[in-house]
Amino acid sequence: MSDLFSGPVAGATAGDVDDLDLVRARDGDDAAFSRVVAPLRRELHAHCYRMLGSVHDADDALQDALLRAWRGVARYEGRGSLRSWLYTIATRTCLDAIETRRRRALPVDLGPSSDGAVLDDVPLTEVAWLGPYPDVGLAERRPGPHVRYEQREAVELAFVAALQHLPGNQRAALLLFEVLGYSVAEIAGMMGTSTTSVNSALARARKVVAERVPAPTQQQTLRTIGDMRLRQVVAAFAAAFERRDVDALVALLTEDVTWSMPPLAHWYAGLGAVTDFAAQVPLTRCPSWRHRSISANGQPAVAFYVGDDHASEHHGWSITVLTLRGERIAEITSFLGRDHFAPFGLPPTVA
Repeated sequence: MSDLFSGPVAGATAGDVDDLDLVRARDGDDAAFSRVVAPLRRELHAHCYRMLGSVHDADDALQDALLRAWRGVARYEGRGSLRSWLYTIATRTCLDAIETRRRRALPVDLGPSSDGAVLDDVPLTEVAWLGPYPDVGLAERRPGPHVRYEQREAVELAFVAALQHLPGNQRAALLLFEVLGYSVAEIAGMMGTSTTSVNSALARARKVVAERVPAPTQQQTLRTIGDMRLRQVVAAFAAAFERRDVDALVALLTEDVTWSMPPLAHWYAGLGAVTDFAAQVPLTRCPSWRHRSISANGQPAVAFYVGDDHASEHHGWSITVLTLRGERIAEITSFLGRDHFAPFGLPPTVA
């Protein structure tokens, strides 16, 4: 990766970091390097998540990218934006990871929906599942006038799931152009390819994403609903679980609602199938529920805990992400397992 550390780098001229800290970092001061990259860590991590579809893979990729940057910072000449230099390294690190890892999936990618509750469903551990993303700290604005997606729009489940159907170069080109605002020429330099290749990758990526991502985006929908009404919908959804009230849950759903629960392969489409599953499994088999309202993937979400009774300790069950259409819930995606809780700063158990 020696080409990253000399010559011009795509983006604005350097001036987005403390000059003294950058000098110290070049001289081998790791604390100064940490201060230099700290303002960019959050957005770089989100970029790695969009590329890889997993918060844990994003953790690994960002750590690897920053290690590469630390090893090469002495040769960084500062003739371009440090932000662009770091995005170049992070993108190439993710592309390396994509070559060796399976595509992240959701249950809908594996087969048709189930007509009724599957009572003996078991986790599929051989599938690389898409995971939820803690979006706290992500900006809602677009970083430039020509950028198509807001930062939070670009972590919405439908968008990230669509990205997983693209080859690595197409993912990278789309994200760098339409989320981060780099030009085709800049992207070609960052990816070590031609502008023709970038334009071709963009055209193919846009076609796939347009077919898989519905309009309007969740950010547009949520702004239309308003914060107060959104809180009411989420509170009613969680309360339906805690009361184990199937009718109250059904009243919140669209007729074509879907419910999936990775790592379980079966998923449900339509009010009848979803109602059957809810009535026979979570609202019958789980005696007691607790919840915390959160945000995940730029969408309303609920962290659910389940216990043997109201007095017992409740264990993390899922990070459940809600996709709304109007004021009703059109998709429920329950990411099962306590391993999802720590990235959201949530305890694995509650009283």
